[in-house]
Amino acid sequence: MKHSPEQIKEIEYVLRKISGIIKQKGREILSEFPITPPQFVALQWLNEEGDMTIGELSNKMYLAFSTTTDLVDRMEKNGLVERIRDQKDRRVVRIHLLNKGKEIINEVLETRRAYLAHILESMSQEEVNQMAISLQQLFKKMNE
Repeated sequence: MKHSPEQIKEIEYVLRKISGIIKQKGREILSEFPITPPQFVALQWLNEEGDMTIGELSNKMYLAFSTTTDLVDRMEKNGLVERIRDQKDRRVVRIHLLNKGKEIINEVLETRRAYLAHILESMSQEEVNQMAISLQQLFKKMNE
């Protein structure tokens, strides 16, 4: 189905602006926690995907291997992650998320969700339901 260029332009604009607001609000929320934005992204990947090597993490984050190594060093020093040897191949070292890292992730996400809940308060349940469906459809199409 062909959609109007003006409508596509408007959707792209609104999504870009929403993304910017989410990033800015995320930085404000993170300023209250003892981690940097890149550390938060790394912790999120580890929380969602489980243990991974520095190479896997650097690919997910689009960072250089050396940059990711420095990031992991700082997170390990702060008790957020630990390096563990792979049981099957002792040459492989995986980054494991520790409870302190999980707690920070959960606190940050709870704060972000509370912010979103506050924003959505002025919308009806039907509007929120439709938005959730539309966003899920968009996300699914983008991942095909």
